[in-house]
Amino acid sequence: MTHKKFETEQEQFWAGEFGTEYITRNKGSALLASNLNFFTHALRSAGEFSSCIEFGANVGMNLKALKLLRPELRLQGIEINETAAAQLADFLGEENVFCQSIFEWQSQEQVELSLIKGVLIHINPDKLKDVYQALYQTSSRYVLVCEYYNPAPVTINYRGHSDRLFKRDFAGEMMEIYPDLELIDYGFSYRRDPVFPQDDITWFLMEKRG
Repeated sequence: MTHKKFETEQEQFWAGEFGTEYITRNKGSALLASNLNFFTHALRSAGEFSSCIEFGANVGMNLKALKLLRPELRLQGIEINETAAAQLADFLGEENVFCQSIFEWQSQEQVELSLIKGVLIHINPDKLKDVYQALYQTSSRYVLVCEYYNPAPVTINYRGHSDRLFKRDFAGEMMEIYPDLELIDYGFSYRRDPVFPQDDITWFLMEKRG
């Protein structure tokens, strides 16, 4: 477990024991199959792209699905939890894994797809614009945001913890800040889907048109 001090209590939460326990609840062949179906739909309107970075990649269940769909993709991941990052490195190679807070991320080069899935909902709302900027600046073309949606910001109790889960219109806020981001597709994946359930995720695929 890391002893590093972070700027927000939400970062400390995910870097610590709760984040490590999350790993065992969120992997396996059923989740991989659901993710394959999810990204087939979420990227159906995207053209060709060759590189992707995921913000908050955990052990790589999303990136593994993308690799199966697009084997030539060059993949990278940012992950705050050391245990998850170590497992992610087994898949991507250590050179493609950045074990750090998203807030510390400094892009060295752009990729063609910035991906974030189920992570913005756990970010301290006061720091959201920093993550929006990182997602935007890191991508040369596409940004895929997959989160819980609500038209107005709300805070939800998360597994008995307060101030750990926030819903809002994340993609809408990004498009207001960065007007050259154009929405090219969106959709919803339902937790009661009889074949490929997801966690009630609404996804938004945006493209830079500047």
